[in-house]
Amino acid sequence: MRGLGGKRVLITGGTSGIGLAAARRFLEESARVFVVGRNPDKVAAALAELRPLGDAAGMPGDVSREADVAAMVEAAASALGGIDALANNAGTAWREPFLEITPDHWDRMIENNLRGMFLAAQAVSRLMIAQGTGGTIINMSSTNGIAGEGEYAHYNASKGGVLLLTRTMAVELGPRGIRVNALCPGYIRTPLNETISDALDDADFEADYIRGHIPLGRVGTVEDVAAAYAFLASDDGAFINGAEIVIDGGQLALM
Repeated sequence: MRGLGGKRVLITGGTSGIGLAAARRFLEESARVFVVGRNPDKVAAALAELRPLGDAAGMPGDVSREADVAAMVEAAASALGGIDALANNAGTAWREPFLEITPDHWDRMIENNLRGMFLAAQAVSRLMIAQGTGGTIINMSSTNGIAGEGEYAHYNASKGGVLLLTRTMAVELGPRGIRVNALCPGYIRTPLNETISDALDDADFEADYIRGHIPLGRVGTVEDVAAAYAFLASDDGAFINGAEIVIDGGQLALM
């Protein structure tokens, strides 16, 4: 893709699943990456995989904590010489009926998926403005931010919040040369989704879900989403701002 060579990319939640695939894709496009994840061992493992592919650095950190976010942005800017793009990918999910969600579980979901998204985006935006070079921020939402799914009320609410955060950021930051967009994946085969599926104890769950919900007839891959990250960060996406890109195999088109 045009314009990704040498681009300096910070990836939160970059040590597994979609985030790690995005790091690989950016390195394949000759970008430079800095990955952040909560688990120090996973950060080390991710860097061992990424460094043979190109210029990769990283550190452990929790995006829901202001001090961690400040440290990771400072470290990424130091390692990369600045930040041109943020893949704001960190988040979590679990299945839980609405009537059983505790305030603590609600707060934990919002803290991880919405507060963390806000903190990382705000810190990087301030840095981009100080740099004076503009940039691009790509927030991770979900098809669950567009349409409701049972037993995910807290997750749905967090991802819906990400979409309105994205649009508002795009309005305010666009005049400063910062494009802000969101990705809305559907059912993607990730370690997190595999854990959720395994907990259902239903060997036919995935096959039944594909037949009933995904017109393309397959589950999405982390590489499908990584490609969208790369596109939105590239010069090929230069006039896309305030948008949500749906990556779901046609799931939301199905009545």
